[in-house]
Amino acid sequence: MRIRYRFVFYGIGFFIGIILLYFFVGGSGASCDMSYGPNARVLKNIRIKERVFSEITTQQLIDNKIDTSSISTLLRKGNVLFSESNTNLDSCKIYVIEGTSKKRELKMTVQNCDSIATIQHLEVLN
Repeated sequence: MRIRYRFVFYGIGFFIGIILLYFFVGGSGASCDMSYGPNARVLKNIRIKERVFSEITTQQLIDNKIDTSSISTLLRKGNVLFSESNTNLDSCKIYVIEGTSKKRELKMTVQNCDSIATIQHLEVLN
């Protein structure tokens, strides 16, 4: 068999495989983040849960004139500081997330439980 025919058969099989994969996996809600390291997994896990703000955080948001969209930005583009986080807890892990939103350096502490994420503390660094 010539090399040209091999490439044609390979291309046809590859195309059929892609179509089948699209139909089987396309509707299942599977997602693929290109940077799926520990940082991205933690941020996504917190993002998909219901968010609750502690009284201290609510007061800090009001005092510093920060809206909740800054929190959402931090949960999309922030960095998890694993050295300052407490991930050894059994029930609810504590994560410290740092990032920039609307030209402000923010640092927040999040208690990540099974079904709810509580923002416990928010700090403006600059």
